[in-house]
Amino acid sequence: VSSSTTNGSDSKKQRLEESPPSRVLHIRKLPSEVSETEVIALGLPFGKVTNILMLKGKNQAFLELGTEEAAITMVNYYAAVTPQVRNTPVFIQYSNHKELKTDSALNQRAQAVLQAVSAVQDGSSPSSDPGVLDLAPPPSPVLRIIIDNMFYPVTLDVLQQIFSKFGTVMKIITFTKNNQFQALLQFSDPVNAQQAKLSLDGQNIYNSCCTLRIDFSKLVSLNVKYNNDKSRDYTRPDLPSGDGDGGHKDHSSLLGEYPPPKPSASLLPTGAAAAAAAAAGRVALSGSGVSGVLLASNLNDEVHHALCVCVCVYGDVQRVKILFNKKDSALIQLSDGNQAQLAMSHLNGQKVFSKVMRVTLSKHQTVALPREGLDDQLLTKDFSGSPLHRFKKPGSKNFQNIFPPSSTLHLSNIPEGVSEEDLRLLFSNAGGTVKAFKFFQDHKMALLQMSAVEEAIQGLMDLHNYDMGANHHLKVSFSKSTI
Repeated sequence: VSSSTTNGSDSKKQRLEESPPSRVLHIRKLPSEVSETEVIALGLPFGKVTNILMLKGKNQAFLELGTEEAAITMVNYYAAVTPQVRNTPVFIQYSNHKELKTDSALNQRAQAVLQAVSAVQDGSSPSSDPGVLDLAPPPSPVLRIIIDNMFYPVTLDVLQQIFSKFGTVMKIITFTKNNQFQALLQFSDPVNAQQAKLSLDGQNIYNSCCTLRIDFSKLVSLNVKYNNDKSRDYTRPDLPSGDGDGGHKDHSSLLGEYPPPKPSASLLPTGAAAAAAAAAGRVALSGSGVSGVLLASNLNDEVHHALCVCVCVYGDVQRVKILFNKKDSALIQLSDGNQAQLAMSHLNGQKVFSKVMRVTLSKHQTVALPREGLDDQLLTKDFSGSPLHRFKKPGSKNFQNIFPPSSTLHLSNIPEGVSEEDLRLLFSNAGGTVKAFKFFQDHKMALLQMSAVEEAIQGLMDLHNYDMGANHHLKVSFSKSTI
């Protein structure tokens, strides 16, 4: 029987020919002129890169990450989104080596680059030979970004998604100068700005177009007056929207209605660009041929509903099936492959019910409903008409508010007369401690901070869509802001 026809054999068939997980990864089919920095950049978004060995003649490299956890996330991520270096697909798998022992003489240049990159990550200054990579202390937390070959509109949300891989993005201002789309983006720390510049300068946002040109700005801080499509201050959700004319009309008209290009694997961890473009109402999410089914494992028993609420933050869950012979695992079908990738990249490795949940893409294209009298009716639940869905409306605001799990929750649809005390009580009963709280938008919305991400996930699972009376169901999502 082929594995695609039998649910449950997903885990058994997990590629027998490959090595078990290791923090050392073997990268093959690299273009011949590739530099160490480009190979290191493949691993940077997933954690600290601790060693690298380039086999130039063979077009191969070994990359060692700080933890096995980071390596697993990286391999899972690139299993879904083909990694590319200089527009060439490369192959990544676990190495048989558990760590890299490198001969310093042969590997001196690589070590210097690595030292420079990790110094940027740690915020110290590298003691390496200055001839290799000049890394003076970063001058400013603000980057000036110019986008070349802009054959397709780039939104503020796309920039936020890409750059927040490197640290907390506090403010973004976008504008047009000399007929070119530009942005100023402020990180909370100059070190993050330097890391983002090192990794992203010269990369394409979409395959073969929208090239990032990045420099430090002379400014050290940005002043944002309005939160709209042109500017955003993530630290002040209470700012008015001003008279923003809803996005860069000048660009979209200039560009006409082009079909969306494929997001370039190197930058968009999740189809976030596609989600943001869909938010602009320009493009339907195609799912780019990736299965819309996830395999989640290491779960608590029988968690259909909670699992659905949790995954629904990133996509509309259609069905959830607990595996008959492996009750701690479930198949989750979403509307399309982009939503599945988004959910996987944000939820893999998160603690849910005090266990670390594993999420990977499944080989299955759909989750079958149980057949009358043949299958266990209780293991599969259909959520296709669920009130939990957030992304039914094309261009819904929710596409722009997709953030990784964080300890701060955004609450909306709060009925009149509900007090801070009521909400604090509700969330502390869900398990955990409410550390901070802030109403805004005439008490219709609030930010609420729990003492840990795990507590916030629990609160979201328990209380999203909670009936507050007066025909109001509470809406809960993760916030990018802190209080």
